[in-house]
Amino acid sequence: MRKAGSGAPRTVLATDLDGTFLGGSVAQRATLYDWIAQRRDEIVLIFVSGRGIEFMRGLADELPVQPDHLVGDVGTSVACGPAYEPLPHLEQWLDASWPADAHARIGAAMQQHPGLSEQPIVGGRRRSYYFKDHTHATAARHDVQRLGFDILISDNLYFDVLPRGVQKGPTLLRTLQALNLPAHRTLVAGDTLNDLSMFDTGLAGVAVGNREAALDAAILQHGNVYRSPHPGAAGVLDALQRFHRTEDSHGFITGHRLSQATL
Repeated sequence: MRKAGSGAPRTVLATDLDGTFLGGSVAQRATLYDWIAQRRDEIVLIFVSGRGIEFMRGLADELPVQPDHLVGDVGTSVACGPAYEPLPHLEQWLDASWPADAHARIGAAMQQHPGLSEQPIVGGRRRSYYFKDHTHATAARHDVQRLGFDILISDNLYFDVLPRGVQKGPTLLRTLQALNLPAHRTLVAGDTLNDLSMFDTGLAGVAVGNREAALDAAILQHGNVYRSPHPGAAGVLDALQRFHRTEDSHGFITGHRLSQATL
C-alpha cells in the first residue's frame, strides 16, 4: 500500500485485471509490477474488474504490488483503503440503484431464455450469465432492459445485468471524487467491452494490444484513448511510463496519437 502521509500522488492507475494487468507474459507482468513497486509512493493503484471483492483481496496477497482500492463486480461494489472497506455514501448510491426485488424480477425474466446459463458465485448488485449464441443474448437483453436494468455484453461470452447507470466507469468517477483523487492524473486500462464505460468517462486511457475487436471498434472516435500495440501488462506499462512523465492527460494523449500514425 502507498504510505499514509506520503503526499498527493502524481498518477492514479485504474486497471482492469484479466487480459490487462494480469495479461501478457510472465516477464511482461514482472516488468510492470517492478516498475510500479519502484515508484509506489507516486502511484495509486485501483483494480477495476468484473471479479468480486473477495477474489481481488485474495489476489492482492499473491501479487508483488497491492492495490490501494478495489472496484469490483463490474462497478457494483467498492472497497477502499488498507482494510478494503466500503465507502458509506457510495454504498447508499449502489443500494438505491438496485431494488430489493431485483434478483427475483431478473430471475423470472431469464427463465424465458434457457440459452443463457447463470454464473456461479457472483457478488455485488448484479446477476451475471454466460452465453454462446448472440441471438439468445440479444433477445434476453431486450426483455431485461424493459425491467429497468442495464445489460452489458462482453468478450463474446458474458451477459451482465446491472443497475441502471452503474458500470465500471461511473463507479470509478464517484470513487475518485470520494477519495479526492485527481481525475486529470488518472489513467484507465482495459481490454474488453466491459471496460468501455471507463473510456467513456473522458479519462486518459489505454486499450491494450490484445483488446476485444468490438472494443477496438467502439473506441475508434475516442480521442482520450491510446490503442497500444502491446498486450496485457506490456500495454499498461507502455502507456503508464509516458503518462506518469506528463503534466496532464492531454499531453499524454496528443503524444500517443502522433505515435500511432506511424504504427
